[in-house]
Amino acid sequence: MKSDDAMRPNRRRVLRSAAGLLLFSLPMGLRAAEARKGLRIGVIGSGRVGGTLGALWVKAGHEVMFSSLDLEHDRKLAASIGAGARAGTPKEAAAFGEVLFFAVPYSALPGLGRELAAEIKGKIVLDASNPIPGRDGAMAKDALAKGTGVASPEFLPGARIVRAYNEVSYVRMREDAHRAGERLGIPIAGDDAQALKTAVRLVRDAGHEPVIVGGLARAREFDYGSAVFGRPMTAAELRQALGLKP
Repeated sequence: MKSDDAMRPNRRRVLRSAAGLLLFSLPMGLRAAEARKGLRIGVIGSGRVGGTLGALWVKAGHEVMFSSLDLEHDRKLAASIGAGARAGTPKEAAAFGEVLFFAVPYSALPGLGRELAAEIKGKIVLDASNPIPGRDGAMAKDALAKGTGVASPEFLPGARIVRAYNEVSYVRMREDAHRAGERLGIPIAGDDAQALKTAVRLVRDAGHEPVIVGGLARAREFDYGSAVFGRPMTAAELRQALGLKP
C-alpha cells in the first residue's frame, strides 16, 4: 500500500484540476462578470490626453496609475478623480499596469523604451504618441516616413502595441464620451489579436467607438498629417474616409 507521502502529489493534482474546472462550472452570468473585471492600466504621460482617458477608464471601473515627469501633478490628478486612481513614477506605472497607455512627446519614446524595457515586455501598450517634426525633430520625420506603426515597436521592443487615440483632440475625447446617437470613432491598428481585443474594450469603456483599420503598417493612414488626422468623425464616417468596409 502506498504511503500518505506518496499520495500527496496526486491529491494536489486533483485539487488543482478541480480548481481549474470551477470557473467552467459557474453560471454564464458569473463567467461574464469575471471576464469584465476591471483592468489595471498604467498611464505613461498624464497630460491632457492621458489624464482625460485615465479619468474615463476609472469611471468605467478600471484601476489607473498616472505617471509623468511631475509626480506632484499626478498625485493631484489622482486625488481629483478619486477611488480607482493613483499616482507613481513611470517605472511604477509600467510595473502596475496589465495594460499601458503611452501619451508622451514622440521624442521621449526611445528613452522610455530603454528605461522601462523589463516592465513593458510582453504587455499590451496603447500608443497615442504623435511624431511632430516641429517639436520632436528629425526622428519625427523618420517615424512619419516609416509610419508610426512601424516606428513605435522599434522604440518599445517587446511590447504588444496598438496605435490608438492619437487622431482626435482630448477635448473631443472628453466631451463626446458616451454621447447620444453615433459615438465618436477612434481608429486603431495592431498586429496582436488579443491586444486589439483589449483596445476595442477600452475604447468602448471610454465611451467611444473603435474602428479597426488593420495591422500596424496601416496606422500611417491616421498618423499626424494624414487626411483624417484631427477630424472627429463617427465610426461610419471614419470607415468611409479610410475606405474600410462597414
